[in-house]
Amino acid sequence: MKLKISEIFFSIQGEGPLIGYPSLFIRLFGCNLNCFWCDTPYAKGENFYEEWEVSEIVSFWEKNFKFIPFITLTGGEPLLQNSVYSLISEFLNKGCIIVLETNGSISLERVPQEVIKVMDIKTPSSGMEKYNLYENFRFLIKKDAVKFVIKDKKDFEFALNIIEKFKLLYYTQVFLSPAYPFLKPQTLANWILETKKPLRFQIQLHKVVGIK
Repeated sequence: MKLKISEIFFSIQGEGPLIGYPSLFIRLFGCNLNCFWCDTPYAKGENFYEEWEVSEIVSFWEKNFKFIPFITLTGGEPLLQNSVYSLISEFLNKGCIIVLETNGSISLERVPQEVIKVMDIKTPSSGMEKYNLYENFRFLIKKDAVKFVIKDKKDFEFALNIIEKFKLLYYTQVFLSPAYPFLKPQTLANWILETKKPLRFQIQLHKVVGIK
């Protein structure tokens, strides 16, 4: 079974439930959305990718990073490739802790419960709001997370409405991140403080540190 891979690299997890942990990142190629502020346009379209067998990816981890259990599957959109489920199964069998970063437009029904799911909800500034699959919320629990990328006040108000409408804070984690470089982190932090609600501010740690 093969997968189209944009890149594989080792770095610090810069966001989400496992922020700060050294992780092996596997960026799958291809995306079904086209967000205005996409920060990985090289992982889709006519750009470069390699084809890896599932077994080759697992062997690469075993040879180089066997004592790092954290695997992040990102994209692009990982769930576009059916072979990703075999990759997930192989890593789970090895005892790995898997984070799946998904754009939220594809059903999470087939994703094993053990996987930490980090699901985007696309805000209006992305231009992709109509593709949000809200029924995916029923597949999330406390270890998982919903992420909103915020570019402006309209996005922020949109996120507040979704969080309240679906009672997200009661059953999963919620992160709000400023859209780099359009919104200053301080601005979003102040908006959160003004609500006096237990919302969770997030900034991309790897960009602060200056690594990939």
